[in-house]
Amino acid sequence: MRELLVVDVSDPRSLVEPLRRALFEDGPAVLPRPGGARLIATAPMEVADDIALVIETSGTTGAPKRVALSAEAVLSNAKAALAELGEPGVWLLLLPAHYIAGVQVIARALVSGTTPVVLHPEPFSTVAMASQGEELRNLAGDSPVYTAMVPAQLQRILDDAPAMARLDDLMKTFGRILVGGQAIPQTLLDRSADAGYRVTRTYGSSETSGGCVWDGRPIGDTTVAEFDGRIAISGPTLAHSYLEDPERTARSFVERDGTLWYLSDDAGSIDDQGIVSIQGRLDDVIVTGGVKVALGRIERLVHGDFHAPDAVVVAAEHDTWGQVPVVVTTKELDITALRLGIGGALGPEARPDRVLRVSEIPHLPSGKPDRLALAALVKEKH
Repeated sequence: MRELLVVDVSDPRSLVEPLRRALFEDGPAVLPRPGGARLIATAPMEVADDIALVIETSGTTGAPKRVALSAEAVLSNAKAALAELGEPGVWLLLLPAHYIAGVQVIARALVSGTTPVVLHPEPFSTVAMASQGEELRNLAGDSPVYTAMVPAQLQRILDDAPAMARLDDLMKTFGRILVGGQAIPQTLLDRSADAGYRVTRTYGSSETSGGCVWDGRPIGDTTVAEFDGRIAISGPTLAHSYLEDPERTARSFVERDGTLWYLSDDAGSIDDQGIVSIQGRLDDVIVTGGVKVALGRIERLVHGDFHAPDAVVVAAEHDTWGQVPVVVTTKELDITALRLGIGGALGPEARPDRVLRVSEIPHLPSGKPDRLALAALVKEKH
């Protein structure tokens, strides 16, 4: 068995050395946590010898889980990413270090022989980010600079950059900006391209050691398949297991024709060119009036056709229909136009019941919308 070291990543820099030892020197496995009085509570003392990293995730809708990863899996993803980028460089860490996307920024930097630049002690803000530009460029010299972020961060940057020359200059300096963690509205991609930012869409999860599909194409030795409408992933980046949860492990990691696959919770398809398209989460399907409706499809239309990139669509209970879609956004939307547009594109059952306008969308520390909080808010305001 291998010792499991709980690391307080309130300061992300504290993870760099323990992660290096875990990945390269068979040091203690690491469990990054964001700090607090109960830092080591509920954490096991040790794990299997081939586990180097444990990532805890509650997701946006599901039950909490602990994803156990080997050093080989984490490094396979990091090396595949660097191969796609073309050359190593200096990384700016904008994401929490207890999430796999943040850990991967550190892992890629370690593989590159560098140390990531972090915003600590500042939380993410466009001002804090812009202030790191000079340090980042000085460290990089002639090497490229990279970063990774979630769509909510990209939106804030695009909103603020026109009035912040240093921020705009920094964004144009990045050789690549990886954006993932959730669906990215096309409007954000279009605005990024117009601004001259080199954005790449990434798809993956803790179970795949982070993003393993870039702009719809698997990277490294990753293979993606579609099983009955569900996206499945195989390759060297797959997790070892869910820690102390053999039943969940058996449900999510299955062998078919001698190949181990991770069965994601995402609905999707793969076209003739091998491009992966994610159509939403399987668990975001509601039944309204006896008809199945995918909230993710509604959300994408609201983002694009109604220019509300921060909109989140959640389910609400309804006395007549069972469940109905509700749009939560900071934007002013015409409910009549919205219902006509969504109904025409997806059918009458998909028409939003109402729009709840809020001052801001609550987010999880990962940057993803907090759907549970939004669902509770919709219930409270009804």
